[in-house]
Amino acid sequence: MSSRIKHGPQDLPPKGGYNPIQTSRVALRRIVTPAIASGLTVATSIIGGVGFFFNYRYARREQVELRSARLALMPVLLAERDREFLKQIRKNRDEESSLMANYPGWEVGTYFGEPVFKNEPEEKLIEPTFGEYITHSNLSDSNERVFRTLLM
Repeated sequence: MSSRIKHGPQDLPPKGGYNPIQTSRVALRRIVTPAIASGLTVATSIIGGVGFFFNYRYARREQVELRSARLALMPVLLAERDREFLKQIRKNRDEESSLMANYPGWEVGTYFGEPVFKNEPEEKLIEPTFGEYITHSNLSDSNERVFRTLLM
């Protein structure tokens, strides 16, 4: 390989020489001064506090309204639950009487004529266990109730 010789002007330093190399620290221009930063902090705190105050009043008003609605509806919901409970107990009693109609000596609500709860007055409601409660219901409905009870 042959290298060609370059013809033309040679690269030389500029007249007067190169500028000196800067080795000192270059101070950055401040965009946000400490006074501006302090002012922004105070301003955002005041604006945020006012916004929080008004939002807190709104949130408290909503909480009071929801609590009032819950307190107004709770007796109705409990009464409806108790009504359904008593309807199911009556359904169970009617089912027992129709199932055991041909069985001699069977009285509904007793065990061969003997009261199940001897020490309790007859007027007192003895709540049945969950198994007794769902005895005469549909199997898929009772499974759904069991799983709903276990999951909640």
